[in-house]
Amino acid sequence: MKVVLLSGAVVGAKTRNIVDILQGVINRQFPEVESTLLDLAAYDVEFSDGRVYWDYGFASDTRYVASTVLGADGLIIVAPVYQASIPAPLKNVFDLLPLHALRDTVAGIAMIAASARHFMVPEYQLKPILSYLRAPIVPHYVFMEEKDFDEDNHLINAEVGLRLARLVEDTIRLADLHRRQREAPAAPTSD
Repeated sequence: MKVVLLSGAVVGAKTRNIVDILQGVINRQFPEVESTLLDLAAYDVEFSDGRVYWDYGFASDTRYVASTVLGADGLIIVAPVYQASIPAPLKNVFDLLPLHALRDTVAGIAMIAASARHFMVPEYQLKPILSYLRAPIVPHYVFMEEKDFDEDNHLINAEVGLRLARLVEDTIRLADLHRRQREAPAAPTSD
């Protein structure tokens, strides 16, 4: 099974620190799972201009990021909230994907915001996009606030750490269930 951890910000340390925590959980609790980190800060993803990802250069970061997302059984998205919305670099990745691109990819969500007032951004911004792309979505997302981090941008809220571990577990278990259902032979029909 392949799980992609998508860090949806190009600046700041909190998002990347959370992704590192999630990857540690995968490595400890699910060593059989192949995890890939896609930190958008490390890639030069072109601005979507209406073409799908395969129309970008063969060796481009744009094509690599999109094809890596498409090859995942599970996708865990970690992103900050900017101006009461998801970051543009993250939305850009989704804009590169074809219709129904995430049909076989279970998606989990972890969001970081400056205040509790933005707790609905995943519901009204991110989940509709993932639904449009046909991703089965882990029902409960993890929402974090500034107060959950220290001055060095490290997570200090132990309860949030437990919810992050549960997000990994739920994403992997749901992805495994979907994979097994896809691979199961079709039941014979009586005519």
